Amino acid sequence: MNKRVGKLLVMILIVGMFGFFGYSLVTKGKHTDVGDKAYNFELPNLDGSKTKLTDYKGEVVILNYFASWCAPCKEEFPELAAFQKDYGKKYPLIMINRGETMDRINKVTKKNQEGMTYLFDYNAKISKLYNVTGQPETFVIDKQGIIRQHYNGPVTEMQLYNWVKKYDK
Repeated sequence: MNKRVGKLLVMILIVGMFGFFGYSLVTKGKHTDVGDKAYNFELPNLDGSKTKLTDYKGEVVILNYFASWCAPCKEEFPELAAFQKDYGKKYPLIMINRGETMDRINKVTKKNQEGMTYLFDYNAKISKLYNVTGQPETFVIDKQGIIRQHYNGPVTEMQLYNWVKKYDK
């Protein structure tokens, strides 16, 4: 009986793996990566209006995926706020949240909203196109709209500054 159950479990595991890989191949859609043209998007922001990536055409832009419950995101937030304060007028910092409500983000970021742009990717459609696997994740997009950096993990103000200066040509 134990051999039969073991074989059955192995068979289910194998079928499940093939099913997962098959599904992954079928649903593998278009996504961008470093060196690719950044996918244009339109997402709602905290005031309910919409923001498009093309609103920042000709500028070096930073996209940062975050979550209010994410410990590394909380650690990096003072660095992002410092960058926004020091360089945000020249280099827009766009904060993108997946799956949380505007009310939740409004409460969490109440002290750090000045000049920050918060967008909401509720269905994760845009994050899939950008191949976002977690948070925090940061992208730097150059003036021509090309993704130049994709960094997983928390960043510092100096990292961001060095990246944007490098691509501000």
